[in-house]
Amino acid sequence: QVQFVESGGGLVQPGGSLRLSCVASGFTFSDYKMGWYRQTPGKLRELVAFITTDGVANSLDPEKGRFTISRDDVRNLVWLQMNSLKPDDTAVYYCNVIPPSRLGNYWGQGTQVTVSS
Repeated sequence: QVQFVESGGGLVQPGGSLRLSCVASGFTFSDYKMGWYRQTPGKLRELVAFITTDGVANSLDPEKGRFTISRDDVRNLVWLQMNSLKPDDTAVYYCNVIPPSRLGNYWGQGTQVTVSS
């Protein structure tokens, strides 16, 4: 059974940092490109960063260096380090394979990130 368990979210002030974690199970983790997605009410879920099976990290944030994704294929973990957070980063964050349809579009509960003063 495919499962994603995200954690590490919370309330942070603008300019602060958070590190999100995701543990995955039910599939051969090392065979898949992994991504972090986020969703706010009324909007489509969007991809914010991904990492290849070779460990090449990519951020889709226009500001270089704000979001950094990493993975551990031994422990089936993927992280998202988020720095210089803004109120617009407020969302529920999810991890999944890329594309999610490869594993039947299973999603975890996500972890809420709220950026507010």
